[in-house]
Amino acid sequence: MCAYFVYSSYLAIREQEFQVHHELWTIVTWAVWLLLLAGVIPETRCWRERVLFALVLTNCAVGLTVCLWDSIPFGIIHEARELSLALWLLACVAGFMTLLGSGKPDASNANA
Repeated sequence: MCAYFVYSSYLAIREQEFQVHHELWTIVTWAVWLLLLAGVIPETRCWRERVLFALVLTNCAVGLTVCLWDSIPFGIIHEARELSLALWLLACVAGFMTLLGSGKPDASNANA
């Protein structure tokens, strides 16, 4: 899933698609994803999953901020797209690390 968003973000930058939608449904969608991810992070036991969810949560926070900012300058939109690409790349790596993890519980959660 993250690999798709890496590719999608890369294409948006390459094609110079820096259009931002400020519609209510876009804002609500970002806010719902943000709340869902914020609720999932405390429920995860694996540090790899926490890193993955924190990266995606940060990306959603950037998306929500850009959507809420009506008079956002073009330069900041461009930087936000690049930041989003970097966050999706890191999330992709974190996702692969989670899949390739040892499967053993963390020592810090042994008593949980």
